[in-house]
Amino acid sequence: MGFRLPGIIRKASSTPNRAASKAVDVPKGYLAVYVGEEQKRYVIPVSYLNQQLFQDLLSQAEEEFGYDHPTGGLTIPCTEDVFQHITSRLNEL
Repeated sequence: MGFRLPGIIRKASSTPNRAASKAVDVPKGYLAVYVGEEQKRYVIPVSYLNQQLFQDLLSQAEEEFGYDHPTGGLTIPCTEDVFQHITSRLNEL
């Protein structure tokens, strides 16, 4: 029996300090990432981490930012349009 994952959930960051955001803002089975020049916050299913398209984004993030994120959040180095396109394709799988 298959099931369909819900789409991405977009939440605007209410504070410029991402480390101050509370973990309760992220439901179980999801994680928050920050995308684009304005660092928009998206909450995505952790199942995306197993998908090759998303792993490519994570590799780019590692190359650009490394593993040390002083702000505490995972930053994806692409535009919001590209991120939304990739996540919409992942929702179709």
